[in-house]
Amino acid sequence: MDEVYHIPAMLHETIAGLAVKPAGTYVDVTFGGGGHSRAIMNGLTQDGGRLFSFDQDIEAFQNAQLQMADGKWPTGNASWTFVHSNFRYLRNWMDYYGVTAIDGLLADLGVSFHHFDCPERGFSFRFSAPLDMRMNQTAKRTAADIVNSYSEEDLARIFYLYGELNNGRAIAKNICRARGQKAILRTEDLVSASHIPAERSKELARLFQALRIEVNDELGALREMLVAARDLLAPGGRIAILTYHSLEDRLVKNFLRSGNLDGTIEKDFYGNILTPFTLIEKGREATPEEVAVNPRARSAKLRVAEKRTDL
Repeated sequence: MDEVYHIPAMLHETIAGLAVKPAGTYVDVTFGGGGHSRAIMNGLTQDGGRLFSFDQDIEAFQNAQLQMADGKWPTGNASWTFVHSNFRYLRNWMDYYGVTAIDGLLADLGVSFHHFDCPERGFSFRFSAPLDMRMNQTAKRTAADIVNSYSEEDLARIFYLYGELNNGRAIAKNICRARGQKAILRTEDLVSASHIPAERSKELARLFQALRIEVNDELGALREMLVAARDLLAPGGRIAILTYHSLEDRLVKNFLRSGNLDGTIEKDFYGNILTPFTLIEKGREATPEEVAVNPRARSAKLRVAEKRTDL
């Protein structure tokens, strides 16, 4: 079932970048189909090894339970803890479990295949479905709530900022006009209201991306997680992040380069850059061979950094 749920991009490169220590403490903040977590567990071969896997979607945990029942989960001396939570609460949960430092953190920011391919979740314009898009199904706000309640100005803002749609204002105007006649409750309602032709599928994908990011506050959660990861990483610890669109990649790139959310480079008296990280991977992309097997890896970029030991 894990292959159907999600195929992680650049699995071997990501795990190699993480440089798993046999008795280390690690966090996978995006469990998904469990591919990365299983690989980390396979590297934790000594007593004391610990892995915490986060996912706000309870279906991910149900998937993990099925893997265990089928004997697909690694057995060994390491302990594994599933945390049903948004990764923005990383620091809180590590405090709860008494973890003061970690040896590595992995984040695969791509949406799981399961979410795109499960019609009733409403993540894709390819299916007729309720306009939902919640990663955490217990959350109250859905994409339909946003489309039907946000002002035209706010809709235009998120379409431009999160979908990078230059015609976001026109799309927002079309949607507001349509919802005045009938509530927009399903994916096909949104497609129709947007007036984006079906052949402009990339534009539709960006529209749905913008709403998904807003529904789940993805960039806000990412910012909080990055700061917590920086503070939790032990000297010599590593952070490996897979990004899939320019908004999150720009944020991750600037953070790993500067050590702060503003991306501001600070220097000492001698002109040396003051950053807590040493860059290991600066935006590695999937090979053509991998993309041929897993087309969704085409947009993935891998960034890896190590916490400096000389600070």
